[in-house]
Parts: sequence; C-alpha cells; structure tokens
Amino acid sequence: MQAERTTVDPSEIAKFEAMAAEWWDPQGKFKPLHMLNPCRLDYITSQIAGEFERDLAAPKPFVGLRILDIGCGGGLLCEPMARLGADVVGADAAARNIPVAQVHARQSGLEIDYRHTTAEDMAAAGEQFDIVLNMEVVEHVADPLAYLTACRQLLKPGGLHLCSTINRNAKSYMMAIVGAEYVMRWLPKGTHEWSKFITPDELFDLMRQAGLNPVDRKGYVFNPVTWSWSISDRDLSVNYVTAAVKPA
Repeated sequence: MQAERTTVDPSEIAKFEAMAAEWWDPQGKFKPLHMLNPCRLDYITSQIAGEFERDLAAPKPFVGLRILDIGCGGGLLCEPMARLGADVVGADAAARNIPVAQVHARQSGLEIDYRHTTAEDMAAAGEQFDIVLNMEVVEHVADPLAYLTACRQLLKPGGLHLCSTINRNAKSYMMAIVGAEYVMRWLPKGTHEWSKFITPDELFDLMRQAGLNPVDRKGYVFNPVTWSWSISDRDLSVNYVTAAVKPA
C-alpha cells in the first residue's frame, strides 16, 4: 500500500479490524447493517437495473456486469450481487475483513474476488468496473474528494456509482451516535465521528468536483415502531444514499 496515494485513515481502519469476526452475526456489532441491508439492496438493485436495462425478474439479471464493492467488510453486499450473476470484486483496507469474507463466500458456494487494497491503488492499477458500490465508507476516509475521485477513475465511461453515508445535523448526532452507540449499543462507542458526516448537498458537490454526475438521492428512514427501514424520497435527515454516473 503506497501512503502517498491513499485516503485511508488508520484510526478508522483499526475500529473495523477490531470488529471483523462479527460481520455475519445479525445480533452482533454489525446488527444495524444487517437491519438496513434489505433496504440498501432494494435501492442498489433498482438503480443498476434501471441504468443497465436489466430485468430483476430474470434468474441472474446482472450477468456481464463487473461490480466493485469498496469497503466491502465481510461481504454483506458482495454475496447478493454475486447471486444476481455479477462478476464481483470486494475490496477493503482492513486486512482482517478479507479472510472473514472469503470463508463465508466459500461456505455459500460463491466465487467473489476479495482483496486487501484501497480505491487509490486499484485505480492506479487501471482496474475498471461497470458499477462501484461505495456504501458507508466516505464518512471514514481522510480525504473524501480524493477518495471519490479514485472511485470515478475505477468506473468505465457511463458507469454507475452508488454511495451512502450519514447526514450532518443535530438529528444525525442524536440518532447515529447517541442512539446507535450509547443508547442501543448497536455499535462500539467512537465508531462514527459527527464532524466527518457529509450533508447531501456537500456530497453532490464533492461528486461533481470528482467528475461524476449525480442523478438521484434518497433517504433511509428507521421506524422504531415496526423496527424496520424504508426508502424515502424526502427524508434524508440521517442516513441517505445517492446515485451518480461517470460521463460516457
């Protein structure tokens, strides 16, 4: 890993290294992601299907598409993408996540190319993908613009970039930090830094600076009554997801 070309924040990587073994425990430290994952997948699959004119009712609608999940963790998104027929590469800067993901993929009978590497190093190597999944990562990097620029370089012309993160406001502080880390104890204390959260307008501006064209944004909304997540066109106050394309 070449330090001059990386936006990796070592302190952030250390947090996720410590939790690596728990990726596939739905009641463990990644419980929030397991709860959110069906909602994330709905958005991801619908955006990919729309952009690449794929029929989600087909047995393997993503055959022929090469997908990168940057910051893949234990593979919670890589595995469903592989089941849909995509050629999937999962990359993570936290070395301990990779063997966890590899073992689970083998147990699931899936072929996924997992790598301990960074977006910058993959871009420098000339890797190209139809889709880059960049989910809950941008709030953990040292330089969001440089990181998003590397993600754009990793896309083929006309490629799709899907990015989710957390808004920065009083509500997100109460929900994502106080609520998730201190009250519900879904995440270890210190997992997130409120100052690193990015508003939707800021993220769209960073994407444009990086050479991407933003085309959509939606909110992920948690309902404490039904204990479930849903996608919202209007409420982007805490968790949200965006879609952008690389100019052809």
